[in-house]
Amino acid sequence: MAPAVEKVASMVEPARQSNGQSPRDAVETHGRQSRCCPSARPSEEYISAPRRLQQETSCYHAPMTDPSNGFHSARLHQVGEGEDGQRIDNFLVRLLKGVPRSRIYRMVRKGEVRVNGGRVDASYRLCPGDKLRLPPVRTAERPAAPAPGSRVLDQLARSIIYEDDRVIVLNKPAGVAVHGGSGIDYGVIEALRLLRPKDTGLELVHRLDRETSGCLVLAKRRSALRILHALFRDGKVDKRYWALLSGSLDGERRDVRLALRKNTLRSGERIVCPDATGKPALTRFCVRRRFPTATLVEAKPQTGRTHQIRVHAAAIGAPILGDEKYGDPDANRAARRNGLRRLFLHAASLAFRWPEEDRGRSFEAELDPELQQYLVTLGRAS
Repeated sequence: MAPAVEKVASMVEPARQSNGQSPRDAVETHGRQSRCCPSARPSEEYISAPRRLQQETSCYHAPMTDPSNGFHSARLHQVGEGEDGQRIDNFLVRLLKGVPRSRIYRMVRKGEVRVNGGRVDASYRLCPGDKLRLPPVRTAERPAAPAPGSRVLDQLARSIIYEDDRVIVLNKPAGVAVHGGSGIDYGVIEALRLLRPKDTGLELVHRLDRETSGCLVLAKRRSALRILHALFRDGKVDKRYWALLSGSLDGERRDVRLALRKNTLRSGERIVCPDATGKPALTRFCVRRRFPTATLVEAKPQTGRTHQIRVHAAAIGAPILGDEKYGDPDANRAARRNGLRRLFLHAASLAFRWPEEDRGRSFEAELDPELQQYLVTLGRAS
C-alpha cells in the first residue's frame, strides 16, 4: 500500500495489518495521438503564383494588427523553435490575443485556418516548420482581467510539493481553476506565471476539475511538456484519487466501463452523460473503508475523460459526496451539516518515469484538513 493510502486509512480504520495492494496498473491518458500534417503544396485555387512568390520571400512573423481598429489581417506563420508540440487551438489562443476562444474554434472547424495548405482539427499538434495560414480577424478592446491577489499567490506558492529544472508539482487547492476562461479571471497557470516570471515556458501538463484538489503537474520547458504529453497519451502515467461515495458500493472492487459524451446546456454549462455513442471510458474503484452512510474508495481512471470519475460514480448509484453537478442533493446536505463543504475528490498520487531514467518518480498530495476531519467524524460515528 502506498504511503498516502496508509496515512488516510489510518485515520478511519482499526489498526490491522494490510493484506497488500494490487499492482499500480492504473493509468490516465490525455489527449489524442499527435500527428504531423502532411506538407501538401497549396493548390492553384488556394494561392495564386504571385501570392506564392510573395509568401516565399516574406517573413512569416510579419506584423498582423492595425492598431487603429484592432483588425488582424490575413497572415502566414511558420512554426518555429519552441512552438512545436502544442495543440493548434491553444497555440492560436496565445498568438491571437483578444480573439475569443469560440471564434478560434470556429475558424479551425470551418477550415479558415490552414496548415501546410490543408485543414486540421482543433486537437492537431504543431510540427516544426508547419506553415499556418491565418484568416483576417477583428477583436474588440477588452479590459485586462483581474490579477490573482496576494492570498491566492501565497496559497499556491505553499502548495508546491516538488520542483526541478523540468517540472513543478503542486497540491492544487479545491476551488481554484487550472486556467482562466468562461467567466474565470485566472487559474493556477496564470498565477504561477506571475510568481515565476523567469520561467517563460510554464505550461499545464494535464488538468483537474476546479472542485478537485491534489497532484497537478506543470512543465517548465517545451521539451518536458512533449515528453509528459507522450507519457499520458501512451498510458505510462499512474494517477490515483481518493473519493468518498454516498451510500454503499457492492463488492471490494468495481470496474465501471461506460462511454461518456459531453453536452453543453443552453445556459452554457458543460455536463457529461453516459452514452453509447460517446468516448470509451473505464474507472476502477477499490474500497478502502466503509462507513454507515458512505464508502471511501481509491479511484483509478484508465482513460482521461472530462468528469469521468464523478459521472461513473453517479452512474452506479454511489455519487461522490459534495458533488453539486452529479451528486445526491439530500446526501450533500447531510454531509454539509457534518462539515463537508466541498467535493470529496482528491488526486492523491501521480507517478511516471522519464525515458532516460531507470527508476520512476512518484508524487503524493496530502488531503486538506477539511477532508481529513470529515473522515475522522465519520469514523467516530461508525
